[in-house]
Amino acid sequence: QVLLVESGGGLVQAGASLSLSCAASGRPFSSHIMGWFRQAPGKEREFVAAINWNGGNTDYTDSVSGRFTISRDNAKNTVYLQMNSLKPEDTAVYYCAADVTYYSPGYLPDKVSDYDYWGQGTQVTVSS
Repeated sequence: QVLLVESGGGLVQAGASLSLSCAASGRPFSSHIMGWFRQAPGKEREFVAAINWNGGNTDYTDSVSGRFTISRDNAKNTVYLQMNSLKPEDTAVYYCAADVTYYSPGYLPDKVSDYDYWGQGTQVTVSS
């Protein structure tokens, strides 16, 4: 079992930055692939970013590439999402997720169904 708790959401103006955190407890954190997803009102949950066990491999959806950065600190059992140059279309509930499945090196899952554990979500609202 893995418990995930997100924090750091809020209301900001377009162009601003926010940093989200996700604290994990339970199974050994360093063995998990971690991901961030988001869900806007009336839309399906979508992939944002993922990171492998040691931070050496990351992946982003095209719409956030170059603006968002995913990172992790295994000593603190925490994964982060630094969001810069925020746009109104980034408005959503952001979810942290953990995937405990072993994959081939270099592969990072990007589907909701791939992930085993989820946080409760944190709201990010970007005003224009």
